[in-house]
Amino acid sequence: MSALEQMSEGESPQSEGAVGGRARRLLLRRLIDFVALPATAVAPQDRSMGGDILLEMLFHAAPDDRRFCAQRLQVNKEAPRRLMRYLAMSDLEVAKPILEVNEGFDAADLATIADETTLDHRLLIAQRKRIDPCVAEALCQREEPAVLKALLQNNGAEISERGMDLLVQHSRTVEGLTTLLIKRLELIPSQAMAMFWWADGATRRVILQRQAADRLELVDLCSDVFAVAAQENWSDPVARKTLQLIERRQRNRAAIEKSPYDSLEHAVEVAAEKGLNPELAQEIGFLAGVKPVTIAKILSDTGGEGLAVLCKATGLKRPYLARLWHALRRPLKLDDGKLHPQFAYLSETYELLAVAKAQTTLRYWNWSLSSSYSPRAGHAAEDATESPSETRFSTSRRTAQLVFGA
Repeated sequence: MSALEQMSEGESPQSEGAVGGRARRLLLRRLIDFVALPATAVAPQDRSMGGDILLEMLFHAAPDDRRFCAQRLQVNKEAPRRLMRYLAMSDLEVAKPILEVNEGFDAADLATIADETTLDHRLLIAQRKRIDPCVAEALCQREEPAVLKALLQNNGAEISERGMDLLVQHSRTVEGLTTLLIKRLELIPSQAMAMFWWADGATRRVILQRQAADRLELVDLCSDVFAVAAQENWSDPVARKTLQLIERRQRNRAAIEKSPYDSLEHAVEVAAEKGLNPELAQEIGFLAGVKPVTIAKILSDTGGEGLAVLCKATGLKRPYLARLWHALRRPLKLDDGKLHPQFAYLSETYELLAVAKAQTTLRYWNWSLSSSYSPRAGHAAEDATESPSETRFSTSRRTAQLVFGA
């Protein structure tokens, strides 16, 4: 039996420490050099075998040896991926050079690494030059602010619609995420409109100006359908609900005929004089052509931009915006007679809005808040992390009482 065979049968003459003897260190370096050879210098089968042997040795290697291996293979695309996945999932000092620049990984590799490592590893992946949609989605699974922000700030990242849904959901609780999301071209109107309710004022304004459509082409395309639906006496609830989202008129004419108030303006004037109560708030919603759950969401929102949308969409002139604001017992002016900053901002938002886009926004809210379909981000987030003040919007039957404390 050879000396090598005797050593494998018995105990090693060296201690079981991680460093090993000179032969081990030399062999490790040779294997690293072999795996790092260019594609023209070694057959794929030989490289794969060398990678398997090297991987086995790395299991017993010292941290410095693993770091050396990672640095040596940092830009090597041909290195066996099993070996590279091991290095990428090792301690951060070992993984860092691999995760930063190595282009040998496919999307499945990076998604697996993201799922099975630490926040610091995921942060390195989020900062890579290019990120495929499935990798981005894996990074979006956890609420890790640093990772999510790095991903959104990475122009080389491609984020899927499902990934954006998750990011919008996280934006409810992660400060600063909405301002980054609004800059992404992947954001679609349904996600933006869901995010509106917890976004800051500047982001809300961008959503209202950029994400709302004027729907003119859609109205023209479906113009003949309105006559057909009228002939059927609006008996199909699905068609009726869809056409309500599309049509040009916003106010509910049928509600005006049944209302104790002469018009929407009259209802707002009474509210400004006597204050809002649950019945009057609901009546304003009916006259405006929106459901109780929608008007409650708008009236109880502290930002107030929803009021600007409501007034612009329904044709209420600027003085009625002030009356509605006063009806909510919110300040119009400061002690020195100047406009209160919040109302001044609200008035400016009102002036910036186009009627068609305001109508689209209001109808989208009215539709999505009571629809069987809802953007995953908006409703999943509301179900999972709904605050006590927003729980009141879950059913229209008790909306008014809970909103106004009656």
